[in-house]
Amino acid sequence: MENFVVSARKYRPKRFDEVIGQDAITTTLQNAINDNHLAQALLFCGPRGVGKTTCARIVARLINEVDGDGNENSLNIFELDAASNNSVEHIRNLTDQVRYPPQSGKFKIYIIDEVHMLSNAAFNAFLKTLEEPPPYAIFILATTEKHKVIPTILSRCQIFDFNRIGITEIVDHLKSIAEKEGIKTENEALHLIAQKSDGALRDALSFFDLINTFSSDNSISYQSTIQNLHVLDYDYYFKVTDHLLAQDISSSLLLFDEILQKGFEGNNFISGLELHFRNLMVCHDPLTHELLDESDNVKAKYLEQADRSSSSFLLSAMNICAQCDLQYKTSNNTRLLVELTLMKLAHIPSVLDLSNMKEPEDKKKVEPTEQVEKKKTDVTEKSKSGQPSEPDEVGSSTLEDSASEDSLKPDSKSEAELEKPEEHPTPTPKSSLESKEKQNGETNLIHSKLKKTGAIPSLKDIKNSVDESIDKTQSKIVEDEPKLTEKFTDSDLKNAWKDFKEKRSGRAQEQNVLSQPYALSEDKKVITIQLSNSVQLDILSEIRSDLMIHLKSILKNDTFQIEGTVAKDESKEMLYTNKEKFNHLAKKNPQIKSLQEKLGLDPEF
Repeated sequence: MENFVVSARKYRPKRFDEVIGQDAITTTLQNAINDNHLAQALLFCGPRGVGKTTCARIVARLINEVDGDGNENSLNIFELDAASNNSVEHIRNLTDQVRYPPQSGKFKIYIIDEVHMLSNAAFNAFLKTLEEPPPYAIFILATTEKHKVIPTILSRCQIFDFNRIGITEIVDHLKSIAEKEGIKTENEALHLIAQKSDGALRDALSFFDLINTFSSDNSISYQSTIQNLHVLDYDYYFKVTDHLLAQDISSSLLLFDEILQKGFEGNNFISGLELHFRNLMVCHDPLTHELLDESDNVKAKYLEQADRSSSSFLLSAMNICAQCDLQYKTSNNTRLLVELTLMKLAHIPSVLDLSNMKEPEDKKKVEPTEQVEKKKTDVTEKSKSGQPSEPDEVGSSTLEDSASEDSLKPDSKSEAELEKPEEHPTPTPKSSLESKEKQNGETNLIHSKLKKTGAIPSLKDIKNSVDESIDKTQSKIVEDEPKLTEKFTDSDLKNAWKDFKEKRSGRAQEQNVLSQPYALSEDKKVITIQLSNSVQLDILSEIRSDLMIHLKSILKNDTFQIEGTVAKDESKEMLYTNKEKFNHLAKKNPQIKSLQEKLGLDPEF
């Protein structure tokens, strides 16, 4: 059996023009070598598999004028793996080797891969040599994690940031290798390999070799690719989207069950579905078609389904999928979470249809005003031009104008109010009157403010106007209502008071107020309640209106009022200082005062 060489090694670039996707870096390095402006320390950083070590080897060969087909392991090229040589001793051995000039060639090149794995002590030991190496020594450092390299090392290096390789570039490179190897490929399969590699050409070549080995006929098909890479077929996303647009929940759930039976996780399905909705949204605008990195056949499918899906549906669907993706890790029943997400997605079209049905009604409400304004404009233009306006148009516009003006008047009454017979006012609870009159006062205030100034009133103005409106309304109601003057006795008042107290049971503070002694004046026009403090007075003010309504409805008399009085507290003198205590004792026993004077004592101490 012959030794098999993987494509990543077999087709490793030997010259800068063979490097894929790093044109800016290769051009800079080539010019630096040609002009003899190459720095003594270079740092190549970027994702895995994008050509960092490859470019380092090309630089080493070019500066030593080694042919591209020559031996890569030249005596003047030293490769060090910092992951396994990360101590201070390894760096000391390296600095000892640097002291000796090359036996052949011009330069000694040291390629240190994964340099971020060096310890801090090793970095510090390497600083002096890296900053001032011998003129024949060049260091090329490579790392995938630039942020782990200490700043003192970064400041001594010329930094080159390698980019991820684009999908189109990877596909073209795989096509060229397939032509050299005589392998038949499908365009969809190569695009899927490029997407799965995530910008790493080495990973793409590894997938390429894996799928080629799987096929027995030396070909790479789309089905073999999704089977080996364990990727969900994009046809599933097109099918489930069709079911969701048709609001077919049953078919969506059955399709999701089929996906689970094939061994795929629910979060992979949701993240793929979210990406599918994103691709459909991209297809809505011709300017964003370039953002869709797919083959021509798949692009055609996306464009066809994008025409049948609205932007509102796609935005709502992506939002729901994003919420499901966030909740997936913390959910105890992940399958139910995904199924609920599919049910929500299936109901999006019906919600959008319901919202669209309301738009014509809003337009109908606006049409009469638009027609009136249009007719006003026509009449005005004709009058300015001197042309006589038609009688029908003038009459109709005049009537409509008057009708619209009458409808805008805040004091205008509807036909139902005019035809309604007058009724005697019935006793209404004060709380309901206040709420009703408060609403009317707010409405009248807004109308008057907008009519006079055209500006929206402030909250303070609204409050003041509402309070004035309530006071006027209440006084008017009191004047219009007939007076009830039936006589009542103290026992009647006591029973009515007791009845109200029982209705307010369960409210401890109100019960304390109602339990306080009260007295009726001789003319039976004032009921005075003796309260203990100001807190009870506040509680009485809150329940006074309800108490008045209750008593008046039972006693059939509304000529009395309820007032609360708070007894004055006899404040006791408090003793705080020593002098005050001494004076207090001296009042009770005068001999203490004489004793204090004889001994010369100071009561402050």
